[in-house]
Parts: sequence; C-alpha cells; structure tokens
Amino acid sequence: MAHELTNSYLKDAVDLFRYYKRLGDRAIEQVPDDGLFATLDAESNSIAIIVKHLAGNMRSRWTDFLTTDGEKPDRNRDSEFEAPPTTRIGLLDLWESSWKLVFEALAPLAETDLARTIPIRGEAHSVMQAINRQLTHYAYHVGQIVYLAKHFAGPGWTSLTVPRGKSAQLNARMASVEASRR
Repeated sequence: MAHELTNSYLKDAVDLFRYYKRLGDRAIEQVPDDGLFATLDAESNSIAIIVKHLAGNMRSRWTDFLTTDGEKPDRNRDSEFEAPPTTRIGLLDLWESSWKLVFEALAPLAETDLARTIPIRGEAHSVMQAINRQLTHYAYHVGQIVYLAKHFAGPGWTSLTVPRGKSAQLNARMASVEASRR
C-alpha cells in the first residue's frame, strides 16, 4: 500500500481496510481450492473458517452501525467456527458481501461522527474506537489467512509485500526516486 499523507482519520481507516482486504484477496487467489478448507492441525482454523468468522463479525458490527449494538442478538459466534462454505465461489461470495457491509457503513460517516458513542456488547465505544477495534481484528485475521495461504500455495507463492531478500533493492529504488525529485 502506497502511503498517502492525510489528515483524515476516516480516509486513512478506509484505506487500511481496503489494504487488508486486498492482502486477503491476493492471498486467497494463490491457494489451491483444497487449501482453502484444510487445517494445519485439529485445533487450527482453515481459511474458510476464518472467512466465515470475519463475515459473522462484519455483519454484526457494521449492520446499523450507528444505531444498534455491534453485537447483534442473533449472532451465534460459535457457529462461525463450523461448517463454512464448501466451494471457492461460495467462500468468495461471503468474503465480498461481508466487506461490502464494512465499506457501506463507513462511506456516509463524517469526521464529526468519530466522537459519537455506540455500544458493542453493551460497552460504550466512540465510533473511532469501534473502527480501530475492527481494523485491528481484521488485520489479525487477514494475517492468519496470509500465513495459511503461503503454506498451502507452497513454492508457487508470490510475495504480497517486499519479497525476502529484496529490501536492499527496494531501498535503492526509493533512494533513486527521491534523488530524481530534487
């Protein structure tokens, strides 16, 4: 993600949500179908389970974001860790529709909304706190997806950020760009 200087918390937050979604998108693309549903051991979650959990969380947190508790009474969190979609298409549909809820809830917000108070599990949060809570939660789980995707993609994995051993090349390129601006 190219850094962009901004003084807008909301713009920065939305950009970060988009960045983590893209990381997840690009990781999931590289996984063979069977890898989406595989686990590393009996206590681990598959990519599909993580996506289902994120979907449950996103639906609960972002539906009627400013007007209802972020933990909806009909959410069954435990069921999010069972019986995920069984096809790549079903999984991607769930992934896309869930992220759509996030971006639709954030789109109408103004900087003045950040200090408003909303409940999550009955606890008061400022809108900014609620956004931060979700941003860190999603980054955590996207990191899990990337880790699993890299494992299941195997030697065909293409790095999503700076590839191992390429930092010096990146630094040299950045120095060259900076020198050309002077």
